[in-house]
Amino acid sequence: MSSFDMGARQGRLRQYQLQLIERIQAARSGALAARKELGVMLGGRPCLLDLTQLGEIVIAAGVQIQGVPLAQDWYLGLAAMRGRLTGVVDLARYMGEPACAPGSHCRIITFSPRLGLNCALLVERVLGLRQLRTMQSMPMPEAAREVPSWAAQTLCDSAGQQWLRLDLAQLAQSERFLDAGFGGFADHEDIR
Repeated sequence: MSSFDMGARQGRLRQYQLQLIERIQAARSGALAARKELGVMLGGRPCLLDLTQLGEIVIAAGVQIQGVPLAQDWYLGLAAMRGRLTGVVDLARYMGEPACAPGSHCRIITFSPRLGLNCALLVERVLGLRQLRTMQSMPMPEAAREVPSWAAQTLCDSAGQQWLRLDLAQLAQSERFLDAGFGGFADHEDIR
């Protein structure tokens, strides 16, 4: 092999290594520009869910949910999904919105196993993937200053639609979310 061929080969190898380093650094920095998120409808409001925090999407009509006594109204109960008992939450109701109306459009979205919580969310409908790079961050309105950290980012797409970006990892650590019970018999109005 001539020295010219060897030099050209080393130049291509060096260029490839630099491109690889750039890609690794972009992945580590969590570059929002290239990320896609799942758009869902919750309580009539468009929301975004990070794909890395999601497991699978299941048609809600095909899942039997067994209610749990003395649970909060937003905790729908347990469902057997892929051989595991999974807690199902109506996230719209949890957020203070109207409950998800049952229908063929409803979906159940499981949490990623890496979140360490065997849980799923009932959503009104799935709206498809959305590119974050096409959206602009919006300031939170004054009335919404006490929004929990897991729902504290609003984005606006190129069509002017506002999206609430939800962080399921933070939600999974929220004390209120983890305590789906009434907190004791004395708090339940039927038992006094």
